[in-house]
Amino acid sequence: MEAWLHEMTAALLAALALPEIGLSAVFIIALISATLLPMGSEPAVFALVKLEPTMFWPVIVVATLGNTVGGAISWWMGYGAERAYEHARQRKPPDARALQWLQRFGAKACLLSWLPVVGDPLCAVAGWLRLPFWPCVAYMAIGKFARYLSMTAALLYVWPTAG
Repeated sequence: MEAWLHEMTAALLAALALPEIGLSAVFIIALISATLLPMGSEPAVFALVKLEPTMFWPVIVVATLGNTVGGAISWWMGYGAERAYEHARQRKPPDARALQWLQRFGAKACLLSWLPVVGDPLCAVAGWLRLPFWPCVAYMAIGKFARYLSMTAALLYVWPTAG
């Protein structure tokens, strides 16, 4: 049984390392990690780039796309939650200090969606506040692209022995 499990794990890891499959795996992991589920996509991004250094730009672009789609899903979840709250309570929710701060900065605040812990809820709150969808998505993409580019480049070139 243990040998079978080891063989299956090795086969799965080998399949995920293939550029064709690896990119789709990175997309899915990046998408899921951008929702409110506690998961990080950087290890998958770094692993694929480390295995296939020629895939640096495709991996960065695919991870950014997946993470941005996940942020957009969070935006829609926040939008839906606000609508449900409004419908159930028959009134608008009270404005908290953090919500006022986010409203003041508007869609540009979504540049911070790359931050750990607060970035994913930030996308949902942007939807809750009904900030304009497409500008929010554009700012999310810029922030997430900068994160993947800087973190992966740092791991590869600044600390090449890592991993």
